[in-house]
Amino acid sequence: MGDRGQRRRVSCWWVCGILLFFFGQRILAQLRYSIPEEVQVGSTVGNVAKDLGLDIRTLTERRFRIVSGPNHALFQLDQNNGVLYVGKNMDREEICAGAKVCLINLKIVVESPLEIHHVGVELTDVNDHSPTFPESEQRLEIAEHIPAGTRFQIHAARDPDVGAQSVRLYKLSSNELFDIEIRDSEEDKIPFLVLKKNLDREQKAEHRLALTALDGGSPPKSGSLNLTITVLDANDNRPLFSKDVYNVVLTENAPAGTLVIQVNATDLDEGSNSDVEYSFGKTQKKHVQDTFDLDSVTGEIRVKGVVDFEDTDIYRLDLQASDKGNPPWTAESRVVIKIKDVNDNKPDIEVTSLRKVVPEDAKPGTVISLISISDRDSGVNGKVICTISDDVPFDLTPSIEENMFSLVTKGRLDRETVSHYDITIRATDCGEAPLSAEKTLSVQVSDVNDNRPHFNQSPHELYLVENNAVGVSIFAVSAADEDLNENAAITYSIVRGDGMQSDAASFININSETGDISALKSFDFETLKTFQFRVVASDSGSPSLSSNVTVKVFILDQNDNAPVILYPVSSNGSAEGVEEIPRNVNVGHLVTKVRAYDADIGYNGWLLFSLQEVSEHSLFALDRYTGQIRTLRSFTETDEAEQKLIILVKDNGNVSLSATATVLLKVVEPKEAFAASDLQSSAKVEEDSHVTFYLIITLGSVSLLFLISMVVLIAMQCSKSTDYTSKYLQDANYDGTLCHSIQYRSGDKRYMLVGPRMSIGSTIVPGSHANTLVLPDRRRTSEELEHISELSTIQTCDSVRGHNIFIGTNRNMRVRLNRLETDQLSQFMSLFTSIQVLR
Repeated sequence: MGDRGQRRRVSCWWVCGILLFFFGQRILAQLRYSIPEEVQVGSTVGNVAKDLGLDIRTLTERRFRIVSGPNHALFQLDQNNGVLYVGKNMDREEICAGAKVCLINLKIVVESPLEIHHVGVELTDVNDHSPTFPESEQRLEIAEHIPAGTRFQIHAARDPDVGAQSVRLYKLSSNELFDIEIRDSEEDKIPFLVLKKNLDREQKAEHRLALTALDGGSPPKSGSLNLTITVLDANDNRPLFSKDVYNVVLTENAPAGTLVIQVNATDLDEGSNSDVEYSFGKTQKKHVQDTFDLDSVTGEIRVKGVVDFEDTDIYRLDLQASDKGNPPWTAESRVVIKIKDVNDNKPDIEVTSLRKVVPEDAKPGTVISLISISDRDSGVNGKVICTISDDVPFDLTPSIEENMFSLVTKGRLDRETVSHYDITIRATDCGEAPLSAEKTLSVQVSDVNDNRPHFNQSPHELYLVENNAVGVSIFAVSAADEDLNENAAITYSIVRGDGMQSDAASFININSETGDISALKSFDFETLKTFQFRVVASDSGSPSLSSNVTVKVFILDQNDNAPVILYPVSSNGSAEGVEEIPRNVNVGHLVTKVRAYDADIGYNGWLLFSLQEVSEHSLFALDRYTGQIRTLRSFTETDEAEQKLIILVKDNGNVSLSATATVLLKVVEPKEAFAASDLQSSAKVEEDSHVTFYLIITLGSVSLLFLISMVVLIAMQCSKSTDYTSKYLQDANYDGTLCHSIQYRSGDKRYMLVGPRMSIGSTIVPGSHANTLVLPDRRRTSEELEHISELSTIQTCDSVRGHNIFIGTNRNMRVRLNRLETDQLSQFMSLFTSIQVLR
């Protein structure tokens, strides 16, 4: 076996080339390999993937495999490299039972796209058997009067090997009387002992010879038969058959006892020497004797066993006729029985399911299964017609190979409409009495992500009361998807950063699984009244499909803001104020006005004023809607010099909110009022002197910084080329005018200096408002108003070339200077020194 393993030759050749049939995704091809029998398990037959031109990297993914069959266990297919290996120890004589060509057919399938390939592995014979004789010794009785040249059939040696490895030669031991002659039959070589010289019983009554059978192996193997020849006096005529070969046709499934044929042999001798007995030849195979019975007296051949055309379509019976002479004579003949096929086998349906589950988006023509129909009958009885049920979107497509079909889709599938199909396959042969078989194939339609989630309403409107609780669900959206499993698993998200969303949408969160929407902050109607955002519902398919819906949020107002007193406001921030009233004012005189506002809207922001507490009810009246305090009558000598009014300001919400303001009214004589005014003015002058001191320090700092900046700019200008200065050209709208505006406030007096269109030699015109600084009203609280009242600002505007320098004094004072020329700089400095004159 080791030598045979080394001599093993593996050959791969294309039987009919590559049969390409592009239908759907199927490619058919046929390969043929050759290996010797008894090769070791695991030996390589051939690289099927390479010979078929398949990509080895995709074999596992494409389910590269051998389709189950009668001989599939003899081989193994490696999905990693595409090599076909020997899976079991194989004996050619056991598998093929003496056939001349031992061919094992395999079906190999790969998917995506579908390919089915027929691979034939020829099992070649090796010389692993020696010739053997049926018996170790054979006795012959030959009459001495037998003439030279007479032949005597002897046992033929049997060698299970075939071809050149079978029996090729017979050798007879050395002698002078006998020789060996070989007659070739269809299946083997039959040896005959030939008499070369007449025998003389008186000289020698018994001869012992050795017959050796040799096969064609290298080295040849042999078997021996001992021949014992007894010389007799007897019969001089041998029986003769009426024919050398008898031919007969027998219908298969013939019942036992059916007469097949009667042979006849005659002998010209008389008496017992003419009595003929019939028997099977000594080399007749056992299965023939099990099937037919031979009457030794009459020569009738009758059916004994089962006659099956599918097992054996022709029988060859070797017969022998012997007389009863002494010695007996024998004659040989052959009966050839041809079996006639009848339609006795139903078609066999073999389904190779490639896809038990088909995606609903499969294209028409997608191969679902391979249908192989076989019928053991032959001729018309083996012709098969295959059909499927009509009410399914599938069709059968014939292959180039007979009785091979592909089950393919013939239309679009929709799982949402029909998710399961039971396909009945019916095969009917064309025999005289047709036989049929049915097989049902179940195909499940799998879901693909072909449906987008859809919302039950679009758009959604949400009315949310302000001051909502943080983190609590405020709304919920819901979407549905007609797909299954992960294709219908919906996750929710909010679109952010697409430029269409409000900043408030960033404070909205959504539960990705339930669609519950919650707020991450408490919304304030006074800050935000409405906004919108988009919710996206995405399924978990691949690729994912999604749809979106717009949620419009409307914030509803609550009465959550109390009225704020704008006036009066004291220096410490409390709602208190002092007003001086000359005693001689007339009836209806406007004493003061209480100012307030409410950030709410509607009734929640509608303010009403009322006197909560007053020293003298008959002196003052408060307007309910405007907050104006007016005198109801003239002051008398008996009236108190100081009156206290407490004003209640409340809104009109369901739960009303309010604030109070206190106004102290001092009744003074007219002259005292003027004196107090002068005294207050002198105090203000002293306070303003401190402000002036701070202004001088600031202006000195500004001048120093400006001179340093000019030196740096001149140095940079000199270091650059003249072409680079083009970016410093004047604006087209520049008219050479330098505008300055200086204003500050001390106590209840306001000082302003404005110099429009100033040039050398121009005069200062006080009171101009052409460049007055406007302070933004960011907060309307008493603290902001106090801050504004204390604001002191110096603003210098220069439109020259658009370059600004900012220098602040106090908290909010700033000076904005542009690139000034030398003469403008001197004018700027003289402008600020004129502040003292103006005061």
